[in-house]
Amino acid sequence: MKRTTTIASIALIASSAFAGVAAAGSLEDTTVEAPVFTPAPTPVAVDGSWTGFYTGLQVGQTDIDSDSGALDGDDTSYGFHAGYDYDFGKFVLGGELDYDKTDIDLGGGAGDVDSVARAKVKAGYDFGNTLVYATAGAARADTSVGDETGPFAGLGVTYKVTDRYTVGGEVLQHKFDDVGGTGDDLDATTISLRGSMRF
Repeated sequence: MKRTTTIASIALIASSAFAGVAAAGSLEDTTVEAPVFTPAPTPVAVDGSWTGFYTGLQVGQTDIDSDSGALDGDDTSYGFHAGYDYDFGKFVLGGELDYDKTDIDLGGGAGDVDSVARAKVKAGYDFGNTLVYATAGAARADTSVGDETGPFAGLGVTYKVTDRYTVGGEVLQHKFDDVGGTGDDLDATTISLRGSMRF
């Protein structure tokens, strides 16, 4: 009887130990690590209004041809601009002054075009961070045979990278009559890339 009781006690202790080991193993097996989520970077908010002053630089290419075909040339142009825009909600009106330095040889000893200065009026449509506009005004070409003033018109687009910085492009078509009294009329096309800081 005593032997039977001892065997029963040993069996009870062994079964308890095995049950504990089994329970410990099952707890370890069911442990799940929580996933770690990295939040996405918050996009920078850009104000959609175009109202305010701005100034910046431009670089591009100017191509000049005469009506007679006797004078023509092209060269890189570079300069600066400053202006003011007012945003009415969807429509934007503004004014700008800009200046391009260049060195275009018109060929045949007819002279060079050294620079072009412009006074602009702008009217555009507000697409939020993008402004598409038309522009027109008066331009003054400084040449080695004399200065000449004429009209110009063109199209442009500006994109807000941040509230303060914009990038864009512009295409302008100019007309200068009887440059330097030579009787030649010049057509000038300027394509430029622009970068501006707004205030």
